[in-house]
Parts: sequence; C-alpha cells; structure tokens
Amino acid sequence: MRDTIKKYQDFRTADSDPSARSAYFTIRAKKAKFQDDARVGFVATKRTFKLATDRNRAKRLLRDWVRFCSDLMLPQYDYIFIACANILHTERETGRAAMAKALQHIVRKYNKNAGQDS
Repeated sequence: MRDTIKKYQDFRTADSDPSARSAYFTIRAKKAKFQDDARVGFVATKRTFKLATDRNRAKRLLRDWVRFCSDLMLPQYDYIFIACANILHTERETGRAAMAKALQHIVRKYNKNAGQDS
C-alpha cells in the first residue's frame, strides 16, 4: 500500500482539484509533490463519529476498500478519503463497488483536465 499523509498541510486541497462523492465517503485528489510519492490520507471526524471505535472502524473500512481498488488510483495524485456517517451501515461489497466507481470518476476528471492543459 502507499504511504500515508500525516501532516495537516498535506490534507489541504484546492477547489479545482478533482473530487468524487459517494454516500459513504468523499475523495479529494491533488497533485503529488513528487511523481513517485503518491500518498493516501483517511479522515473520520469527531463531529461525524462521536465514538473513537466508530472513527477507527470507518478508517479501517476505507483502508480495506482502497486496498481492493488500488489499481485504479493514479500514481501522480495524493488521495484524501473523508468518511461519512453512512459508512458504518454498509456491506463490504457495496463499499468496494462505490470506491471503484468514485476512483474511476477521478480518473475521468483527471483525463479531462489534462486534455485542457495541453
């Protein structure tokens, strides 16, 4: 698996960065500082999940889904996954399908933006 994002500054993204939303999570992607240094970060806030066990479970589910769909991730992007409250009430297969669909959406947005830059 990729390196994880640990610093607060690295979690910040711009509005123009590609993003995708699901009922279970939101993905924000931003250009990595170095092409080979793509990382992932997981966010489960105390405001959304009151109990630490729920926050930990949400991040564990996200890590599992990311591991399953890692081949869909672009190497030149850092990915930030933000958990939503519905994540605790979903099946593993449903979450993996939602993750695959969201990552494919990011790839399409990236390809569209890359075509405009040329």
